[in-house]
Amino acid sequence: MSSTEEVASPVVEAEPKDRRGLVLAISALVILIDRITKYIVSRELPNGQAHTVIPGVFRISDVHNTGAAFSMFAENASPTTVRNVLIAFSVIAVIILFGMLWRVGRYLTLTSVALALILGGALGNLYDRVIYHYVIDFLEVRIYHYHWPDFNVADSCIVIGACLLLIEIFRPQPADSR
Repeated sequence: MSSTEEVASPVVEAEPKDRRGLVLAISALVILIDRITKYIVSRELPNGQAHTVIPGVFRISDVHNTGAAFSMFAENASPTTVRNVLIAFSVIAVIILFGMLWRVGRYLTLTSVALALILGGALGNLYDRVIYHYVIDFLEVRIYHYHWPDFNVADSCIVIGACLLLIEIFRPQPADSR
């Protein structure tokens, strides 16, 4: 073999680094921020109190939500049954989300980040429901005459995650991925 000839060597592509630890860290960060904000609000604002941030638009309040999203079922005749059903639903959702995240979390994608946000939010609210028997909501928004039900960081992350999943679903896919 002459010195001008190149030796053909097989190209070995390295396996991409597994990103499940990172996406689970995103979920953990959501839980941490949710817990810290709920702790501060419950310490600084007794239940029912509020602090106006932008008059007529945004307040920080302390609301104990015993129901589901938008306080659905909060006025039910059997609050224990509602609580137990919501806990069971949340546990099932968390198990499914964790399984989905474990499956797609090898890569850092819009889907894996979305699922991490939803998982963190679901666990944040599940913690409240199990420990306190209600979810602490504290962000209150009014736009003109529309009053959005109070929500929290966990709820926000769930909604952001769901929106990211919708973007992923409706985003045009490259032709070579079929």
